[in-house]
Amino acid sequence: MNYILSDGNHREDLFPFTLTRPVAGIRIGILTIAEKWEKWLKAPVSFRTEDYLSEKFPLRTNDQNIVINGSYLPNSALVQAVQKLKMGEVLMDNDGYIAYVTDRPEMQFEASSYIAVPFTGSVLAIRKTWDIFSNNAVVLQSDFDLVTKGRKSEPIPDTNQVKNPENIFIEEGAVVDFCILNASTGPIYIGKNALMMEGCTVRGGLALCDNAILKMGAKIYGAVTAGPGSKLGGEVNNAVLFANSNKGHDGFLGNSVLGEWCNIGADTNTSNLKNNYAPVRLWNYKIEGFEKTGLQFCGLMMGDHSKCGINVMFNTGTVVGVSANIFGSGFPRNFIPSFSWGGASGYTTFRTNKAFEVAEAMMKRRNMEFNGTEAKILEHVFELTQKWRNF
Repeated sequence: MNYILSDGNHREDLFPFTLTRPVAGIRIGILTIAEKWEKWLKAPVSFRTEDYLSEKFPLRTNDQNIVINGSYLPNSALVQAVQKLKMGEVLMDNDGYIAYVTDRPEMQFEASSYIAVPFTGSVLAIRKTWDIFSNNAVVLQSDFDLVTKGRKSEPIPDTNQVKNPENIFIEEGAVVDFCILNASTGPIYIGKNALMMEGCTVRGGLALCDNAILKMGAKIYGAVTAGPGSKLGGEVNNAVLFANSNKGHDGFLGNSVLGEWCNIGADTNTSNLKNNYAPVRLWNYKIEGFEKTGLQFCGLMMGDHSKCGINVMFNTGTVVGVSANIFGSGFPRNFIPSFSWGGASGYTTFRTNKAFEVAEAMMKRRNMEFNGTEAKILEHVFELTQKWRNF
């Protein structure tokens, strides 16, 4: 059987993160949604996504294909239900399709062409940007159980102070010394060749993924994910960094999500609570306006390749697009379009040739190449988001 992850119905609700990746490329917990499905299915997956993303995230087809809505996170009952589907059947819940079997996966899904099979079990789907951090604690625990099942952790060095060591897993090559690790409130996962510098104080859950670095004296309140190659420091609470992003200095980051290749300047702070304690409203690209989140705590949503300078102060519920560069004093607006250059005093357009230079330089620091495929994606995003740069 060939497995394909589709963007489903919520791609625009998950902008800016799905401007540069399929829905299943979102990281939550330890793994991306796609990586979770691959582990559960014990098989590779491919993607049915937007044309401009398909070179980087290709579609593979076969005579029999199970197309899975990439916003859904796998669990035992859901995986069993998906694998029991027969040709021409669709697994449904109240929100729409979960998965269906077809010999023509490139065609758009039409419910009337399939026999509906209801799914009544518990399920978790990522439908809004804030679902990523809001569900990070429960997904981190689920991923921890999945990744560590039947395996033995590397020894925890005795230089550390530890509570609930059975809830801590250290992969090969990781370095952890002279830190406080309290795993009583959630698991602590330390990936391959990750580094936790001296003096870090960690209250789980935490996923410090492969090659990630927790900087000296960091204060982690959980549930926090530092994706592969990321650097994290200062005070962090309930935040997710997808991969290769930096928040390496003092300053607060809470109830927030950063995509890939982001950089947060020293002493930058994000507000995650309004002064009047009112529920937070967040920019939604689909409705082109601010929508109610129902959350009292909501910080910063920042798309891939965006950066901010030192001492930037982000308002509660700020959305930053892709390849934006924010700097200066005062509070920037709480919706900053992709390819914006500036801050509270005003913005201009960050031209693609200059944005590409920054992306190339940052990726080179991780020994990775900014190639033509990446450039074409960002060029498309530049055109797609032009209407919001009405400076």
